[in-house]
Amino acid sequence: MKNAVNWFEIPVKNYERAKQFYSTVMALEIKDNHMPEQNIKYGMFPYDADNNGVGGGLIEGNGQNPTTDGPTIYLNAGDDLNLALNKVEISGGKIMMPKTDIGENGFMAQFTDTEGNRIALHSWM
Repeated sequence: MKNAVNWFEIPVKNYERAKQFYSTVMALEIKDNHMPEQNIKYGMFPYDADNNGVGGGLIEGNGQNPTTDGPTIYLNAGDDLNLALNKVEISGGKIMMPKTDIGENGFMAQFTDTEGNRIALHSWM
């Protein structure tokens, strides 16, 4: 079975600031994969390409505009959503929706990142 989504991109205005924010909040390494010939700064979140994993990245370039009005991307917050959510505001973001119980589907929360994007977190605890 294939995933409904296979890649996402989060637009940013300051790549290094956004990279630091997501690396801290999500406790992961974002791998630089810049495209200088297109004047694009790009970083990839870790993902499991061999097992049909969903991946994504941060993108700074012409026409990439952060927003709170677009689709909502849910990032995997691991086993405990609080571990990531507790780092949002100290890293420069703002919590828009606190950890919320969504019944049999676990928990979710929403925040704005340092760039002005609305992003969500999901976990089972």
